[in-house]
Amino acid sequence: MKIFLTVAVLGLSIVATGALAKDKDKDKDKGKSLPPGLEKKLENGGDLPPGWQKKYRKGDILDRDIYRRGKVIKSRNNDGLISIQVDGTIVRLVEDTREIVSILSR
Repeated sequence: MKIFLTVAVLGLSIVATGALAKDKDKDKDKGKSLPPGLEKKLENGGDLPPGWQKKYRKGDILDRDIYRRGKVIKSRNNDGLISIQVDGTIVRLVEDTREIVSILSR
């Protein structure tokens, strides 16, 4: 009986450990990807919805689709920072990683 109980507890602890593990792919982009419908709309030349910039904060990684949609206002400086304009909002970010340094609204 003790052996059965020991095996059961050990099995449950292994299963519980797997359930608590983090999804590394989800953490990589910080869960900041656009929904599939919005990505399709952007590919077909549509506009971003109002308030998209509220989704982002300093330190977040700007979504690749939004980055491609932006117009470069100030090119790369010595620190590797660029400024882009997307739908009337200026976003200053690290060019290589797309990490947001600041967001300015007009």
